[in-house]
Amino acid sequence: MEKENQGRFVVFEGIDGAGKTTQAELLYKRLASAGTPVSATCEPTDGPVGRLIRRMLSGSLSADQRTIASLFAADRTEHLINPETGIRHMVDNGTIVVCDRYYFSSYAYHSQYMDMEWVIQANRLNADILKPDITLFIDVDPQICLKRLQTTRKHLEIYEKIDIMKQVRANYLAAFHRLKHQERVAVIDGNESVENIAKAVWEQVCLVI
Repeated sequence: MEKENQGRFVVFEGIDGAGKTTQAELLYKRLASAGTPVSATCEPTDGPVGRLIRRMLSGSLSADQRTIASLFAADRTEHLINPETGIRHMVDNGTIVVCDRYYFSSYAYHSQYMDMEWVIQANRLNADILKPDITLFIDVDPQICLKRLQTTRKHLEIYEKIDIMKQVRANYLAAFHRLKHQERVAVIDGNESVENIAKAVWEQVCLVI
């Protein structure tokens, strides 16, 4: 199947509290209202592995960081290749898939605890199955993100601490630089208004759809 006849895979990334979920929803609604075949999804998934990961992120189930990283990679593979709901199947059949987090999240979060190359290799199969047509990184100051989280959540997850959030942002930027010849990434200023961010997102998406 020629690329022109396929759908597209658009991924949103950002540290917790950056507003990426809001922007992913706005993009989905804009495409859907125009009659474009579109599907919205997120990671970790709601599947059995994804549910296990969510327990670990909440702190209700302890696990080694290498275990969490490996589970994310496994959950991502199922997310891609499920014969009915898999991203690869949907893209091949003409749907634009908008995903909230993908493997750059693993590179950024897990390389706090292990070498980034290890994490990249753990996700090599997923990158071979499907790379995003574009990754949109909503970039917001970690202090602002933490304040947002503190006002909207009763309980913060294990990665939602200011030192970790600062390191995750730095890891994102390092990963983008490391893979700049292999991945299409757009860094969006997330300190703007929701409307202006959505406009910047749309401008980037229009380059690939």
